[in-house]
Amino acid sequence: MTQTTLSTTTLVIIAFLPLLTATLVGIFGTAIGGRILGNKASHTLTIGGVLVSCVLSVMVLMQVLDGARYDQTLYTWLSIGGLNMEVGFMVDSLTAMMMVVVTSVSLMVHIYTIGYMQGDPGYNRFFSYISLFTFSMLMLVMSNNFMQLFFGWEAVGLVSYLLIGFWYQRPTAIFANMKAFLINRVGDFGFILGIGLLLAYTGTLNYTEFFGKVNTLAGQTMPGTGWQIVTVASICLFIGAMGKSAQFPLHAWLPDSMEGPTPISALIHAATMVTAGIFMVSRMSPLFEMSDVALNFILIIGAITAFFMGILGIIQNDIKRVVAYSTLSQLGYMTMALGASAYSVAVFHLMTHAFFKALLFLAAGSVIIGMHHNQDIRWMGNVRKYMPITWITFLIGTLSLIGTPFFSGFYSKESIIEALHFSTLPAAGIAYWAALLSVFVTSLYSFRVYFLVFHGKERYDQNPEPHHDDHHDDHGDGKPHESPWVVTLPLVLLAIPSVIIGYLAVDAMLFGDFFKDAIHVDARHPAMATYAEHWVNVFHGATGFALHAVQTVPFWLTVAGFAVAYFLYMMKNNVAASLAKAFAPIIAVLENKYYVDWVNENIVARGARCLGTGLWKAGDQGLIDGAIVNGSWKVVGGIASVVRKVQTGYIYHYALAMILGVLVMVAWFVWFA
Repeated sequence: MTQTTLSTTTLVIIAFLPLLTATLVGIFGTAIGGRILGNKASHTLTIGGVLVSCVLSVMVLMQVLDGARYDQTLYTWLSIGGLNMEVGFMVDSLTAMMMVVVTSVSLMVHIYTIGYMQGDPGYNRFFSYISLFTFSMLMLVMSNNFMQLFFGWEAVGLVSYLLIGFWYQRPTAIFANMKAFLINRVGDFGFILGIGLLLAYTGTLNYTEFFGKVNTLAGQTMPGTGWQIVTVASICLFIGAMGKSAQFPLHAWLPDSMEGPTPISALIHAATMVTAGIFMVSRMSPLFEMSDVALNFILIIGAITAFFMGILGIIQNDIKRVVAYSTLSQLGYMTMALGASAYSVAVFHLMTHAFFKALLFLAAGSVIIGMHHNQDIRWMGNVRKYMPITWITFLIGTLSLIGTPFFSGFYSKESIIEALHFSTLPAAGIAYWAALLSVFVTSLYSFRVYFLVFHGKERYDQNPEPHHDDHHDDHGDGKPHESPWVVTLPLVLLAIPSVIIGYLAVDAMLFGDFFKDAIHVDARHPAMATYAEHWVNVFHGATGFALHAVQTVPFWLTVAGFAVAYFLYMMKNNVAASLAKAFAPIIAVLENKYYVDWVNENIVARGARCLGTGLWKAGDQGLIDGAIVNGSWKVVGGIASVVRKVQTGYIYHYALAMILGVLVMVAWFVWFA
């Protein structure tokens, strides 16, 4: 008999076991609790907790594939009138897939951290943080209501703040985590406005109740305006996604977040946290499908992010920053898919990207370890000779990223381009060309890194600043060395899904019933329906789709990117330098990251400071303190100073006042009588 309801106990264990282990290690593995738990006990506890959550998540996914579902409230936190604020879980195919992605990538990062953070004085604290992050992300994706969604949303933001600034002795790390915190607050302000609007017009925070009432929003407008409620609410929610998923112009925090240790770059800023916005929009597909204006807006933002952030990856010399800008570009792809109503494709790319991008980040970290914590690709070269496992896994991640046929990234990335091609929305044309151009850019910066790091002449002995972090380095010979097994094992395990998961899952996730009750697409948006027809009649399935790639423009743009990178960085190294000089003004714009940081710091932040100073001096000091608080006592004091002179203490003064009062009263009555 097929199980129809998932176990509440199992779901509670999946979500709360990482919280329990994070709490134990955070207290008893640090100075707070007397460091009762050592390094080994700390990483064993946290890895064990995430391992159990991962295994149970896989079991839940298997049950969901058999038809099981879950949507129940576990605890009612607050009731106000007819409004309930609850803690509960909603597990369908979308949630189950996200649970497996979050816990599996987190497990690999936990194992990898043993090798990467060895010897760091904050070793136990780091494990506590990443387990706490895992809990926060699980609460976000498993929620069945907006309140819990917002809790998870803010919790991952808080933990990312702690992790980016993990090495708090560094001013750059403190600046980076504050930057991430503030920029995300901008997005979160829009996010909570969207939730508030939906609550005001539907009267519920529960997903199921909201989806049942979402059609009642059609045609309703904001009071005093002609703005559609669905459009305003959708754009507000998407502004939240722009912050969390690092979309232009709220993207500037993500590259700087590389100041944190490499494991969190893989966990938070490649595989899970930054995809929270993509998950949220997909979950809210019934709402977004009602507003073409919002979908066009999403398409434009995604197109800008995918293309222009990818270009910045070409000029980066820090290996982690190149991968970070790659993440920005790929998030732009996912966002474009959302705008084209190809939610299943966006989530599919989210899944494949989680594996190959985590692989690239962890492989980059392995290179950093092997290069004695040098991160500048200009001082590397021929690393494959010394680090064969890191080399081959990095190559696999690169091939998946650029969309090599039969690799996982190919199926999801190419599907996004096809969906954009078949979309009938006005902005889809711009997005389609941005996606095509980004294919070339992705191939160029990916192979630039690959060639400079793993091929060519060895340049590690020319590095003027060989050490870039606080790790102790015992290898005095200066030669690269392969990383320990706790680092390379996660690389090998992540390389497997980076190759095969796309081929195995594409049919079910895009054209089967996998998302049938989790994602809604309106008949007005035919992109996926048209793509499904081509999948059957033109491409003839996953194998035919990959073979057909050699006849498509994206494939040859990928080849062109490879050829240009090979020519510039393997054959004619001087040409790249000459081009940089010839296009110096453009390079200056790129090095300043389109001056977005300058605008944020000198216009937005300075304007906010001026506004704050004005409100403080004029509003607080002038109006509140000066006029209301101090003014009131001054008025009372002035009146009292006059009135007290009347109280002389002489009887004849009081008698005169009484006689005058009587005369006034008599005159009053005579006059008006």
